[in-house]
Amino acid sequence: MATLTKPDRLHFTGNDDADALIARDPFALLVGFALDQQVPVSTAFSGPLKIEQRLGTLDPRAIASTDPAKLEAAFREKPAVHRFPGTMAQRVQDLARVIADDYDGAAERIWTQAQNGQDLKTRLASLPGFGDMKVRAMLGVLSKRFGVQLEGMDEVVPKHPTLGDVDSAETLAEYQAKKRAHKAEMRAKQKA
Repeated sequence: MATLTKPDRLHFTGNDDADALIARDPFALLVGFALDQQVPVSTAFSGPLKIEQRLGTLDPRAIASTDPAKLEAAFREKPAVHRFPGTMAQRVQDLARVIADDYDGAAERIWTQAQNGQDLKTRLASLPGFGDMKVRAMLGVLSKRFGVQLEGMDEVVPKHPTLGDVDSAETLAEYQAKKRAHKAEMRAKQKA
């Protein structure tokens, strides 16, 4: 079983309430990662707070059973949760169903019940919308911010900078600058 620490906040949004929510609520953290696609990190990780405020809950079982039209309307309300509100409302509902059905509504069971690092990686990779980059970033956050230490974690936690290395507004800005530079370099290589 994983050994855990809980930070009082993750410095991903610049909004104290949003940063505290993603540190306090494991499902909120997963939702932030699910939304972290084609929007700034701060927008993605502010999403869970917007959803909670608009629906009155962030409980995975409640979201899983919400009328999809109601959920999409909450995502579309201004300011929108994501630039692709319909697609992301469906993704978050799919994620909520997996957490409700496979983890009895307790998102943290993904890591607290993982047998080892590879098992945790496999569990994360099976979540809706969690590709390789998100899985690696989530592993970094769980290891470096939440103290998840399982046998074999060193083999699955990335050696390159991830959101797991962000511990302040300054390190978030540095991380984002490095990420932009890396993406530009990758685009330049593809064109060459």
